[in-house]
Amino acid sequence: MKGRTEKRRSKKPLLLSLSIILIVLGLWFSTTNAATFAKGYMLYKTGNLEAKNFSNKPQPLEMAEAPIEKEDENEEPVEEPVRDSIYPETPEIGDLMGELIIPKLEASLPIIHGTNEDELEKGVGHFAESVLPGENDNSVLSGHRDTVFRELGEVGKGDLLIVKTFSGTFTYKVRQVRIVDEDDRTVIVPKPKAVLTVSTCYPFDYVGYAPERYILVADLISSE
Repeated sequence: MKGRTEKRRSKKPLLLSLSIILIVLGLWFSTTNAATFAKGYMLYKTGNLEAKNFSNKPQPLEMAEAPIEKEDENEEPVEEPVRDSIYPETPEIGDLMGELIIPKLEASLPIIHGTNEDELEKGVGHFAESVLPGENDNSVLSGHRDTVFRELGEVGKGDLLIVKTFSGTFTYKVRQVRIVDEDDRTVIVPKPKAVLTVSTCYPFDYVGYAPERYILVADLISSE
């Protein structure tokens, strides 16, 4: 009995030493790339490996981005398409840009670029965000019903509208007469061909701020 007890006592320091060594090795293993490598290997073997960076060192930002292709020195630069225009330059807001002739009314009215009150006091205003008269798309003109467009209600379907500018003379024929709400934005929508849209407040005899708009939609029939 005495011999067995002494053997057990002699084994205790050995087991304690082995335990300490295993703990130290475990700490070292968990703080080195060995643990990361082992984790990656296990994920690979089990089929759960995704495209990840298993290195402890942070990667530079550019490493995570797609490679940048070098420009071909022989390749010509791509230019933005330029819309063809019959005008050598775009007028400035407030510029006199032409005249609107209404044969039925025997009227000739100045066209001013812009539709703010300053421009509308001088004549017919051209909505600056629309194309210039004669160009493909929707060119929009506006005027006050109690000044330049006092008699516009007499103009209807089949009547002519002639716009003269420094780039030519453009004749339009009224295709449609519309009466719309003041907030109706269909008046200024783009068109697939050259169209002139003329707008004024409506009713013509309304006292105060008129709630509707009288619209003439005319197609371009000739250019000079």
